[in-house]
Amino acid sequence: MKYQVIETFTSIDGEGPSAGELATFIRFLGCDLRCSWCDTKYSWDGEVQAESLTAEEIYAFIKASGAQNVTLTGGEPLIQKGLNELIGVLLEDGMLTIRIETHGGIDIAPFKEEFDLMVAPYDLQFIVDFKLPSSGMYEKMCWDNLDAVGFHDTYKFVIASVADLDEAIKIVREHKLAGRCNVYFSPVADLIEPKILVERMIKEKLNDVKLQLQLHKYIWPKEMRGV
Repeated sequence: MKYQVIETFTSIDGEGPSAGELATFIRFLGCDLRCSWCDTKYSWDGEVQAESLTAEEIYAFIKASGAQNVTLTGGEPLIQKGLNELIGVLLEDGMLTIRIETHGGIDIAPFKEEFDLMVAPYDLQFIVDFKLPSSGMYEKMCWDNLDAVGFHDTYKFVIASVADLDEAIKIVREHKLAGRCNVYFSPVADLIEPKILVERMIKEKLNDVKLQLQLHKYIWPKEMRGV
């Protein structure tokens, strides 16, 4: 089995529960959503040519990097044919923490059911987006994922407007996400000021929600790749 990969690199994790820690990134080609504020359009618009890599080649790159955090991203990892084979290879190592960044439109339960019985839950984690109204992809969300996430998983709400913020708070509360998984509110750069989110978090007493800023965009130019 070969996977279509457009980027492999080691950097710091710019967001999520391991933000600031070293991580190796595997970015796959292709996505079945088209978010209005997408910052990785090159992963699906044909701008970048993909490289065909086997699970063993991907694993060898990860081990050579020396990083113990692995982020499978895209694009959309969960639409990759044979992804379970790659996950299995990575989990066999026993020293890696694998995080799958998914757009939230695909049911994660089948993946969790296959692998949660063979490894400790923290070895395989899901970082699930919820596409809010301004993304244009709200109707594509898999609502079952709100019940499928566990303690070591993360729900990320990318917020571009006050209306998005209202909806995110409503979802977090109605589905009792806080305390069941990590919850992050992430402002879209240039569309909403982070302080608006903070002020609202204070007002709503959202003690179990974290503000997330993308660290890599403060270190390198926001259009820079491979960082």
